[in-house]
Amino acid sequence: MPFGSLWLPVIVSAVVIFLASWVIHMLLKYHKADFRPLPSEDAVREALAKANIPPGMYMTPHCDDHSKMKEPAMLDKFNKGPVAVLSVFPKGMPNMGKHLGQWFVFCLFVSFVAGYVARITLHPGDAGMVICRITGTVAFAAYACGHIMDSIWKGQPWGNTGRAILDGIIYAVLTGVTFQFLWPAA
Repeated sequence: MPFGSLWLPVIVSAVVIFLASWVIHMLLKYHKADFRPLPSEDAVREALAKANIPPGMYMTPHCDDHSKMKEPAMLDKFNKGPVAVLSVFPKGMPNMGKHLGQWFVFCLFVSFVAGYVARITLHPGDAGMVICRITGTVAFAAYACGHIMDSIWKGQPWGNTGRAILDGIIYAVLTGVTFQFLWPAA
């Protein structure tokens, strides 16, 4: 089957996911629990501003040599805390256009990969539920599984991961159903 016959479900499913994410974040708002305010936010912001930290990801305490992790000075830093992973963005209001554009490109990429996997495993006219299962599984892996690693390695609260997995399930079902309805006939 030529991949060209799958461009319609790829593009439509990316648009459907993009719109579904808008509904989830702007109307349902269950992601409001993802971030909490810092205690003494003004004091923390002032201390961070004095450090003039460039955008990037940081860890404190930082130890780039694992052989030093058991040294008393390093153990003391970890025990006294705080232990934190910090993402620093550029100064100024977030560029939502850029973020939304990147999100749409990601949605398009996930739909493309789901379509590719479906193309090499399925045929025109295959049963709808099989199409839904294959493309939905690929979409779920892409939208949900990375959040588990963030909870394991970066300290993301498991509640955030649970909400992201719920999103991944919704996006997987929508992707699968879109491909099912737009799958080429035999």
